[in-house]
Amino acid sequence: MKCFWSGIFSKLKFIISSSVAEACNNSILLLGPRGSGKMAVLELVLQDLLLEYPDMITVIRLSGLLHCDDNGAFKEIARQLCSEYQLLFSKMASFDDNSQFMIAMLRECGLAHKTIVFVLDEFDLFAQGKQRLLYSLLDAMQSVSSQAVVIGISCRLDADQLLEKRVRSRFSHRKLLFLPPCKEDVERLLEHILTLPIDSDLPHDYIIKFNAKLHNMLADERFKKIINTYLDSDSTVKQLVRYLFCAISKMNLKSGMLTLENFEHALSNIQRQPKQECIKDCSILELYILVCMKRLEVKEQNSYNFNSVMKEYKSIHDSFQTSDYYSRSVCLRAFEHLLQRELICFTDNRGNNQSIEFRPVKLLISSPELHLGLKAYRSCPVILQKLMN
Repeated sequence: MKCFWSGIFSKLKFIISSSVAEACNNSILLLGPRGSGKMAVLELVLQDLLLEYPDMITVIRLSGLLHCDDNGAFKEIARQLCSEYQLLFSKMASFDDNSQFMIAMLRECGLAHKTIVFVLDEFDLFAQGKQRLLYSLLDAMQSVSSQAVVIGISCRLDADQLLEKRVRSRFSHRKLLFLPPCKEDVERLLEHILTLPIDSDLPHDYIIKFNAKLHNMLADERFKKIINTYLDSDSTVKQLVRYLFCAISKMNLKSGMLTLENFEHALSNIQRQPKQECIKDCSILELYILVCMKRLEVKEQNSYNFNSVMKEYKSIHDSFQTSDYYSRSVCLRAFEHLLQRELICFTDNRGNNQSIEFRPVKLLISSPELHLGLKAYRSCPVILQKLMN
């Protein structure tokens, strides 16, 4: 998989290795949608560097889902450092004790020419609250005696903008952006994953036959259509690998060959998504409401309510003179039904303090799911499918 991310792999490895070799501090953000390979690339880089510098790197891993509380984060850092350097860890140590211990360890490791690599997964969650962990960590790295690299991982592209001014001023603002693969990249990745290596323990004749049939299948237009259909619903590398695993698990063991039917069957299994299935039971009016909400989001109206949806609904009716036009009270009941089905939800926590018409809402179904749900809906108005394109 390393060759797939060769460019970004090389950049990240250079940044971290130069910090280790030149005994300097550094910080960097890995940004991109979930499943785009951020953690996979980082693990490959760390794996290589731990082999090149076996006694010079210590990796401390934190997750914003588990350690976003400053006290818990410092305690986890202290625990991992004690485990790494065979020191006695005290569960009763205070916040200040653990903070001072981290700073002291950064200084001691720096004097010993050892680099501590802090991996902060879900980095944006560490930016909540007072940001004491980030400030203490980045401030300690200003010292010439410390030697550390902070690597933040987030699916939010504006993660660095969440930082307070005092924290942002100490951050290096290096960012590596991970994007979903294009179709050419997917084709290369498919071939790389599915092709059997010539030097494997399998019979040589079988490997030649398997790879030849695979390459013919990859060039087949029917296969490309299957893959394109899958990519319309999810283009992340993580889910693509899951899809391929599902296809391979259906392979005929007697023939030992992959077929188009394996990939079609895997596609039908992958596409069975609960929210997409719910669309089949929606009324035509509810479909209109969902499409109106999606159009509002496309127009970058991040905050909208039932009244906004009604304006968009009327705009569609006036533009296309549709026969599917209902009164406000009927639309409100359909809107409430969508809330009950959890296809949409409120974005505030005001409960019953405000009328439903005025409370901000959001969709709980993705654009690809909605698009596929409309295609599968038997009597879906043609205008709705056009509005989604």
